[in-house]
Amino acid sequence: MTWKWNSVLLILQLSYYFNSGSCGKVLVWPMEYSHWMNIKVILDELILRGHEVTVLRPSSAIFIKSNEVSSIKFETYPSSYTTEERITISTEMIRRWTYEMPRTCLAYSPLLENIMWKFSNIWLNICREAALNKEFIAQLQKGRFDIVIVDPIGACGELLADLLKVPFVYSIRSSPGYKIEKYSDGFLFPPSYVPVILSGLSGQMTFMERIENMLCMLYFDFWFEIFDLKKWNNLYSEVLGQPTTLMETMSKAEIWLIRSYWDLEFPRPTLPNVDFVGGLHCKPAKPLPKEMEDFVQSSGDNGVVVFSLGSMVGNITEETANEIASALAQVPQKVLWRFNGKKPDTLGPNTRLYKWLPQNDLLATKRMLCGYQPFTKINL
Repeated sequence: MTWKWNSVLLILQLSYYFNSGSCGKVLVWPMEYSHWMNIKVILDELILRGHEVTVLRPSSAIFIKSNEVSSIKFETYPSSYTTEERITISTEMIRRWTYEMPRTCLAYSPLLENIMWKFSNIWLNICREAALNKEFIAQLQKGRFDIVIVDPIGACGELLADLLKVPFVYSIRSSPGYKIEKYSDGFLFPPSYVPVILSGLSGQMTFMERIENMLCMLYFDFWFEIFDLKKWNNLYSEVLGQPTTLMETMSKAEIWLIRSYWDLEFPRPTLPNVDFVGGLHCKPAKPLPKEMEDFVQSSGDNGVVVFSLGSMVGNITEETANEIASALAQVPQKVLWRFNGKKPDTLGPNTRLYKWLPQNDLLATKRMLCGYQPFTKINL
């Protein structure tokens, strides 16, 4: 009997060294366009590790498709907007940002705030439709989720997390003037050596540029508002049944996942709950389509340039397209341009148009690409 008891004691002792892991239930409040593309990388990895992922989407969603082949579960809630209305509004906002926005933060007001408030009011209505839908909230409560992943640019996920009494995590690249980061979680961006985002300044500032940076910081801190806070504060107080504010609710985030890489950022102090996760979208390259591969290889020593305006820009004016095509025709590199409009008259023989580009796979050619995400990939 002695050896049996010794065996039991040994098993009990070993059990302290081998903890059984359990998979969790993850709720997601995402944003559209590239925001969704970035956060989906995290969700795919969570699924591979055995977690159950549920994504909330309004019936007017643009990029977030509930019918796509995926292990992600989608919960759709009714919205008073149509997809076409939201696409039209987004297109108009991008057009104004592209063609009317001044190139210095000292001249942003009031255009930038008007653009952001238009977005704020749309998202406020979407949030209200979700948070005040008792049947929808009751369904989420039955889900017994362990955590909520939220994109703070599209606020409301933190409100749902508060209602469900579960912690939440933010995934963000940055907000205009770092407004959300600074006023909800106390991020530090010393203006003496950290350029304010959207200021157009570099990390090597002259004395006069440091003064300009300080003025930009004062503008974003004391004048500019991303959200119509009065409306948002009223909604959050109504839903939670007690006086509160949007920023107070946002400050409860457990972790901030910054979609950038430390090496690509300006040096600055960071908080313990901040983690830089740039490069999550990087994957092993796949072979290029033959026609594209032949075009890339024909570039010789000059290399290739990939030109893309991102997921949010569908079409540009014919005049702008011709100006871009004319400029690209003058470079010695072969150019792959992600473009979905009418073929520009000034398109050069070195440029090819594609409705879609496999940017990740193009990296296998060891050429330089343009844009934040490809730039991150190259530096990684």
